[in-house]
Amino acid sequence: MPESLDQLRHDLGARLAEIRTRADRLSPLDMHRRMDAIRDEAGRAGLSALEGLAGRTAQMALLPGCRVTVPGCLAHAADAVASGSSADRQTILAAIAVRMH
Repeated sequence: MPESLDQLRHDLGARLAEIRTRADRLSPLDMHRRMDAIRDEAGRAGLSALEGLAGRTAQMALLPGCRVTVPGCLAHAADAVASGSSADRQTILAAIAVRMH
C-alpha cells in the first residue's frame, strides 16, 4: 500500500495513463476490471471524484460503443486524480455526461 496520499495519486494516475494508452487493445471486460479496481482503491482512500470517474468508466466499458466512451471518460482522469473535493465528483460526472451527448 502506498505510504502517502500523493504517492497513491501518482500510482493511480500511472494506472489510468496505462489504460488510456492501451484502451484499444484491452477487452471491455479487462477495462471494466481495471477501472473497478481503481474505483475501489480510490474509494478506500477518500478520493471521491476519482472513485466516481472510475465507477462510471467501468460501467461504460461494458456497454456497446465502449471504444468511444471510455477514452472520453479518461480525458477527465487528471482532474479526478488531482481533486480533493467531493463536489468535484459531480462536476466531473456532469462533464462526462455532456461529452457523451
